[in-house]
Amino acid sequence: MIGQINLPENIHGLDDAAVAASREQYGSNTPPVPDGNLLTHILREIIDEPMLVLLIAVTAIYFVMGELGEAYFMLAAIALVSGISFYQDSRSRKALDALQKLNEPLSKVIRNGQLTNIPTSEIVTGDMLMISEGNTINADGIIVHANDFSVNESALTGEAFAVSKQPDDEDNKVYSGTLVVSGLAICEVTQVGAQTKIGQLGQAILDIKEEPTLLQLQIRQFVKWMAIVGVVVFLAVWLFNYIRSGSLADSLLKGLTLAMSILPEEIPVAFTTFMALGSRRLMQMGIIVKKIRTVEALGSATIICTDKTGTITENKMSLHAIYSAADLTLYGEDDLPADVITMAMWASEPVPFDPMEKTLHRLYEKVTSKDERPEYEIIHEYPLEGKPPMMTHIFGNKAGQRIVAAKGAPEAIIAVSHLPETEKKQMLDQVNTLAGKGYRVLGVANAEFTGDQFPATQQEFPFVFLGLLAFYDPPKANIEKVFQQFYQAGIVVKIITGDNAVTTKAIAQQAGLQHADKAINGDALMQMAEEEMKDTLQSVNIFTRMFPEAKLAAINALKSDQEVVAMTGDGVNDGPALKAAHIGIAMGKKGTEIAKQAAALILVNDDLSGMVDAIAIGRRIYTNIKKAIQYIISIHIPIILTVSVPLFLGWIYPNIFTPVHVIFLEVIMGPTCSIVYENEPMEENAMQLPPRPITQTFLSFREMNISILQGLLITAGVLGAYQWSVTMGYSEINTRSMVFTTLVLANIFLTLVNRSFYYSFIHSMRNRNKMMIGVICITLVLLAIMLYVPPIANFFSIAALQLPQLLICTGLGATAVLWFELWKAWKRNTHVRKKQLHRKLAAASAGSM
Repeated sequence: MIGQINLPENIHGLDDAAVAASREQYGSNTPPVPDGNLLTHILREIIDEPMLVLLIAVTAIYFVMGELGEAYFMLAAIALVSGISFYQDSRSRKALDALQKLNEPLSKVIRNGQLTNIPTSEIVTGDMLMISEGNTINADGIIVHANDFSVNESALTGEAFAVSKQPDDEDNKVYSGTLVVSGLAICEVTQVGAQTKIGQLGQAILDIKEEPTLLQLQIRQFVKWMAIVGVVVFLAVWLFNYIRSGSLADSLLKGLTLAMSILPEEIPVAFTTFMALGSRRLMQMGIIVKKIRTVEALGSATIICTDKTGTITENKMSLHAIYSAADLTLYGEDDLPADVITMAMWASEPVPFDPMEKTLHRLYEKVTSKDERPEYEIIHEYPLEGKPPMMTHIFGNKAGQRIVAAKGAPEAIIAVSHLPETEKKQMLDQVNTLAGKGYRVLGVANAEFTGDQFPATQQEFPFVFLGLLAFYDPPKANIEKVFQQFYQAGIVVKIITGDNAVTTKAIAQQAGLQHADKAINGDALMQMAEEEMKDTLQSVNIFTRMFPEAKLAAINALKSDQEVVAMTGDGVNDGPALKAAHIGIAMGKKGTEIAKQAAALILVNDDLSGMVDAIAIGRRIYTNIKKAIQYIISIHIPIILTVSVPLFLGWIYPNIFTPVHVIFLEVIMGPTCSIVYENEPMEENAMQLPPRPITQTFLSFREMNISILQGLLITAGVLGAYQWSVTMGYSEINTRSMVFTTLVLANIFLTLVNRSFYYSFIHSMRNRNKMMIGVICITLVLLAIMLYVPPIANFFSIAALQLPQLLICTGLGATAVLWFELWKAWKRNTHVRKKQLHRKLAAASAGSM
């Protein structure tokens, strides 16, 4: 419920019974959905999952060869791999469904005579829908009441200009998906959901696909090349075995075994899981992710461009003082002149949503002896416009009396009031004095006018200057700490606002903004050449009197200067810049629907500290997905080489692994990379590091080499176990047991070591990850069952190991992995020495000054 407002007397809206009846008859306000063919969906899932195709092929070959035990095991493996994929897909879908519900916009409808906020999907045919400046219209309807109402219908017509509409016009219809440019209207809903004009175009909308991000493209390219390698190796192994054995089925089986070991199908699954669950975590923190791809960019943000009002400040506009032009007196908040307040109220929206306008309506009720608002209705309106901006409202009553009231930036109001130069200077000095205290200052004027032929522009009225309003919106209590957290993370903060320079600098200094002593206004910025604009945007942190074109130009200039830009906004005018920014951030409470549509993130509580958390989550996700991918690369190498090296080099036991062994290892790897690493906590230093370049590949040459080296050394340990077993005269089954056990234990050590590529694994144990402990324990239990339960051991063609053999496997697996701890220790020591040297140089420099 929004509360009581002055609604037209003849509009009461539907009651609850009528709403239910309408929904039953005409349906809900939901968009068209794609047809769901279950069989087609299942087939597409199989085709899109290469590992399932390989498993099905191997299963078929086992059935042909009559090896039913292996065939049934492979069927179980198909169910298990599909189950893991389904589990991850289900987690991702649930997260995305929850996000979609939160992203659903609210609409204002009149029901039972009251104005109420409801989810857009609950609008029904016959509802009275109230729409105002900045709203997206969410159903088709006919206008029944309007105040200076205009809409942008470019979503349907392609023509991006405002169309004025009134109840008695020939074209008095509004359409879902269009945007309100100015004014306010109440319309009766005639069509909802798929029946709306835009709903009839729904299939075209459903077919639109988002372009993949740079990280997605890099991952797809990597998986594609691995798949190509898998195909080449599969053909080579198949041909090699066929020439040697002459058995088509057996050679195919060995070729498919190697292909299964090469294919890194866990990577795309891990990517989707990390992004979806990261979005859900942000949602739980009060940050709605509209575009899941944004999560990837969060960790790269280098600059945050933030609005002042409601973002840095509390958005609680209290009127602290009024300067009256009539007697040149500054009145305090306990003794406010009624004439200035009254005219400022008339210059506000009849149904206010701005905090200042709400304050003016509330103060008017206190200072007036008679509330004249019910007697007047707005007959013409000039929306907020100009540089600097102002707005004018014209009201009339049945007696023909007129009220022409204007308010806006003091410079604009003083300019249109045609004051003598001495008075103008006196007023501007007063403006600077008030603004220097951090007050937001508005000018107020009125005019006398008769007739119905209103001027083309509001500046043509013969305005009389009445005075200045000084509002104070204090900085939020936590904003200084938030700024410090951004600075620690290497992120620059810039204020982009429509307010004046003096007020903004005062608030910025109180909030702890760096370099808050200099400001540039929008007009000056737009007159600069491209390179000068870039230099200014790098050196200045406060930009004032910024209009939409200036905001957009600033964002684009920063982007072209290789910055990754996040921007906060709430108004209609912020829409273009929010959409242009890498990370557009709308305010959940005070943001207009246009701002929310243009943005990629919504801060539910309008609290900028949420962006610190969002950037931390973004960095954590990116770091963890890198850990997962590096783990996948490192553990795939020994599997591939253990399958292929004995075969190609003609060792005594060439077929040391069969598909059942590879599948068991794949089942271990799937949860490890996509469940364990996704739950890995953020590292301690994540928010003290500078942002990563957004163009950086997900694995650098050095990082890839580290993963390959890890994989090769694990291979050395595994094949060392092979050769030791052969030297000791062990059978093929005992050798396989040693090799398999060494690889599984090395996998466990690798999982622990790769939790951090900086801190030791003992240090990382402080970061509790219950999923990791659970997966490791399950892996050890399964290994014990395979080794020491005879029927299972016989099936896998392995045998129980004695304690000395287990210790050798453990030693080889540990040695093959734990060398990386020495590399990390060297890296930490180098980092510490560099910091100490930097401190010494800084101290020496300070001492010489």
